[in-house]
Amino acid sequence: MKEFATILLGAMLLSACATPATREEGDSIPYSNTILIDSSDSQEDIIAKAAHVVPSPNQLAALRNEFIAFVHFGPNTFTGREWGSGMESPSVFALEELDTDQWCRAMKAAGMKMVLLTVKHHDGFVLWQSRYTDHGIMSTGFRDGKGDILADLSASCRKYGLKLGIYLSPADLFQIESPDGLYGNLSGYSLRTIPREVPGRPFKDTRKFEFYVDDYNEYFLNQLFELLTEYGPVHEVWFDGAHPKRKGGQKYNYKAWKELIHTLAPEAVIFGREDVRWCGNEAGATRPTEWNVIPYPDDPDTTTVFPDRTAPDLGSREKLYAGRYLHYQQAETNTSIREGWFWRDDTRQGVRSADDVFDIYERSVGGNSTFLLNIPPNTSGRFSDRDVAVLEEVGRRIEATYGPGTDLLAKAKGPKAVLDDDPDTFYTMEGPGSEFVVTMKKPVTINRIMIQEAVAERGERVEAHAVDAWLDGQWQEIASATNIGYKRILRFGDVTTDRLRFRLLGSRHSPAISSFSAHYYRAGAPQLTISQAADGTVTIAPRRQEFNWKSHGENASANLSAGCRIYYTVDGSEPTEASAEYTAPLQLQPCEVKAIAVLHGDAGAVASERTGYAKAGWSLLGCSSQMDSYPASAAFDADPDTFWCTEKGAMPQYIALDLGAVVELRGFAYMPQRVSPEGMMAAGRIKVSSDGRSWKEAAAFEFGNLVNDPSKRYCYIDAPVTARYVRIEATATEGGSRRVAAAELDIF
Repeated sequence: MKEFATILLGAMLLSACATPATREEGDSIPYSNTILIDSSDSQEDIIAKAAHVVPSPNQLAALRNEFIAFVHFGPNTFTGREWGSGMESPSVFALEELDTDQWCRAMKAAGMKMVLLTVKHHDGFVLWQSRYTDHGIMSTGFRDGKGDILADLSASCRKYGLKLGIYLSPADLFQIESPDGLYGNLSGYSLRTIPREVPGRPFKDTRKFEFYVDDYNEYFLNQLFELLTEYGPVHEVWFDGAHPKRKGGQKYNYKAWKELIHTLAPEAVIFGREDVRWCGNEAGATRPTEWNVIPYPDDPDTTTVFPDRTAPDLGSREKLYAGRYLHYQQAETNTSIREGWFWRDDTRQGVRSADDVFDIYERSVGGNSTFLLNIPPNTSGRFSDRDVAVLEEVGRRIEATYGPGTDLLAKAKGPKAVLDDDPDTFYTMEGPGSEFVVTMKKPVTINRIMIQEAVAERGERVEAHAVDAWLDGQWQEIASATNIGYKRILRFGDVTTDRLRFRLLGSRHSPAISSFSAHYYRAGAPQLTISQAADGTVTIAPRRQEFNWKSHGENASANLSAGCRIYYTVDGSEPTEASAEYTAPLQLQPCEVKAIAVLHGDAGAVASERTGYAKAGWSLLGCSSQMDSYPASAAFDADPDTFWCTEKGAMPQYIALDLGAVVELRGFAYMPQRVSPEGMMAAGRIKVSSDGRSWKEAAAFEFGNLVNDPSKRYCYIDAPVTARYVRIEATATEGGSRRVAAAELDIF
């Protein structure tokens, strides 16, 4: 590659910015972003080197952003698709209004520091006035073809003090599918000038570069030049690893891309390459131990292949021993506020609760990663009201818990460097077994501890730690975890104390703690859910949010309400703090269970559930039909996420159950499946039998509005009956469906 003088100058500037951390006295290992493992290194040598791997200045700045926004916007917003085909007409993007000020106000209210816009998603449609394609905003009716989403957003970012980043998809279905497309067109490599001149569209930035590339890489570099020179400072360039389709063996000249980015956007980190990595999922799930010092088989500074890292363990000692290089590469925890990356509608598309988003914030930012939350604008060019309400509430919680003036150790005594709110000072610990104590002037109530290592100066070194509180005349452990890194947030039930002790349980070399603070999060009493297992066991717990997209497996309500107490009744009476306290799953006969959660002296809403007979001894007597993937047994497996569905047929359709013993019946409960409106039972009857052959109708039922409200419905028998066999017949379904489906049937 031939480089112009400007590239050399950019490299010199980068080198000048990358000032290494100061070396400890007597320390022979230099601090660096990447360190080579020599073949002669012992395991002890490798761990010592890992303790000297530090983030670059750009990486450190990105870590300090902590909470950032993603904005997916494009033709998919108007088609309801997640991935477009690339061949949609630009007219599909029928935008009439745009309010990027509203986006930035909402993001600022949430406490976000930067926004990344999908300026080109996999479909190849561009949201800026590019010189090098007409497949984009310039070919729509928005502002008579002169609109520029990125220009509007850049101006709003300056107005509201937000940093700007760009998502530019390497994949490009328009360039793949078009007859004259450049992606994989088998063009030859040659020396090309970037940017390519376009008559009538000169650049104010007159720098020129030459790279040895093919047609598509030239196209990509030209677009990068536009994006990095015409919209103000760019702080992150996001390269997606997803590819809906490839063609012609197309290769990416990442070395050229990187040269251009480093020169034109010297403050930017690059996602998907050596600077920032994907966390490994799109659900908002986080690792209990997220190391940012990880092993590489090749030099990250020169390699062009950066595979996704999805394993649960990336940086333990055992993983480091197998590497060839040790490199600092931080994680971004990315997910969407909605069920999907793009907006689809404001009625059926689920939106995360504030509890869920705040929980992800504490787990990701407080787990040594950056939280990247997607908020997709709607077809009116605005964030929808529900999304804004969640952002505002999350921002209120972050500010009230971790904002200025919230550190409850502000006037405490202890190591000055950990209490002075200065990230550049730190307290060096000697190794496992060492500790420090912080003493407050008077007792304070806390439920959060936030700890930071001086990663820029001393890297990541803590491997295990614990925090104790002085309670009842002795030290009692209140929280523990593994690594710390940039930041660790420990969460626990309310503790009132005037002394805290930090204990180092495991480390690599001598850790440097730069911050130790205590906080209080005032959670509301959670809503509860009452569930029953197949063996009849009844569990009462904080309710999980229903969010039907890439589950992270966490119960946000439970995570945020540590220390809450649950009280219940089984006779239908209203529970109070004088009722029985729930401490373990219950074995109950059919009854009406009511429960409340109490936290900070406040009681939550009453949860109520009519429990049924245990299903462990039930069996299928018969049914009108069942599909292979949706067997009748799913209707009584105590799992509401599975369901029975019949083949298409005439009504009535039925399911008959053997309860395994003669019981007294007072009714049944029907939980519809929620995957689609298909097969929801609108009307029918319940029959009983003592021999499984002769049936007697016990009650008829009608269930209305199931499509809009697919909640559990109940059918009660006027006079209790005894029977061993039950047959439920559907005589009508919502919308006249010719199938019948049930997620769960309960008999009580």
